[in-house]
Amino acid sequence: MAEVVNMPRLSDTMTEGVVAKWHKNVGDKISEGDLLAEIETDKATMEFESFQEGVLLHIGVTEGNKAPVDSILAILGEEGEDISSLLVEDPKEEVKEEKNVVAAKVEPKKEVAAQAPPATQQVVTTASHNTNSDSKGTASPLAKKLASEKNINLALVKGTGDNGRIIKRDIDNFSGGNVVQSVEKYSEIEVSQMRKVIAQRLGESKFTAPHFYLTTEINMDQIVDARQSINTVAPIKISFNDLIVKATSMALREHPQVNSSWLGDRIRFNEHIHIGVAMAVEDGLLVPVVRFADSKRLSQISSEVKEYGDKAKAKKLQPEDWQGNTFTISNLGMFDIEAFTAIINPPDACILAVGGIIEKPVVKNGQIVVGKTMKLTLSCDHRVVDGVVGSKFLGTLKSYIENPILFLGANSI
Repeated sequence: MAEVVNMPRLSDTMTEGVVAKWHKNVGDKISEGDLLAEIETDKATMEFESFQEGVLLHIGVTEGNKAPVDSILAILGEEGEDISSLLVEDPKEEVKEEKNVVAAKVEPKKEVAAQAPPATQQVVTTASHNTNSDSKGTASPLAKKLASEKNINLALVKGTGDNGRIIKRDIDNFSGGNVVQSVEKYSEIEVSQMRKVIAQRLGESKFTAPHFYLTTEINMDQIVDARQSINTVAPIKISFNDLIVKATSMALREHPQVNSSWLGDRIRFNEHIHIGVAMAVEDGLLVPVVRFADSKRLSQISSEVKEYGDKAKAKKLQPEDWQGNTFTISNLGMFDIEAFTAIINPPDACILAVGGIIEKPVVKNGQIVVGKTMKLTLSCDHRVVDGVVGSKFLGTLKSYIENPILFLGANSI
């Protein structure tokens, strides 16, 4: 008997999926465990294996198209079996189709330029707005058509026909003079699944959790020297971000209230320390998690973060890679950003925004010298973390980074 294969829910935030690739064709025999398709979720492209057996009788979503969770992805059954009864649209799909039909009727026709990466509107600097209207009726139909095709403003054309009528030769001979024709252009791209979820989750975080921000400036001289020494013996290159992840995890040990979550009717204080590391990818932002960061060596942290980065770019991160964070770090220092504020990554109570290392004059022992500094900004959910609690955490973190010997033991590399 034929069975429907539904669009699976491959992440906790997934509401619809895009079929990136089919690995089977209609008519193929499918066994349990066979790879059916690759499905793009809001966070990654994941392989989907069949839980059923039979002949692939119908593909409900073609490659490159999207469909809501639980809609018909495919139908399996016996060869030649009648599946017409299974293809009747469910009520949700009928409503969706009706809405699409209505939208198609009322949506005004618009001319869109060939798609390009930027999605913002672009207006070319011009001297006047282009129009082919002819309020005086002094242009021939052919002249109007040619003017429209060549994007010529009829108001700028001098007619040489009877009574100054604009005719074909006037359009053919029009040079435009020194006037730059104005052209409005824009391109549009469809919002990706990842970008939709980023907008939804961070919008909820920003407008639900009462954010406040604490910024401190750190002397980086000692940790710069420490990193240079560490990398002479470390099995893998250690970055400043790796050092910050480690120092942050050690500071969270001393301030468990910062390593917490707001759950509506209760506050959870996490005893384990799982640090999310924000990573930029083509469609947005992913936050894979370094678990038990406080108990890991720097080389372990560095290796995990590098592996996550490769998987994120290839859209191969799995749900277990990005779930379970108790605190998040977002670092834009490599982009020459001095300081910024970050939106809290649910369910965390705080997120740390890391700026770049900057050389500037500083006062040491009463003397002005050149020093290396870095700014950290802690975004806090005021329902969980108060100003004093956040300030004490930043103070501990600052002391660790300015004196790396406090958290770098003999077995820390």
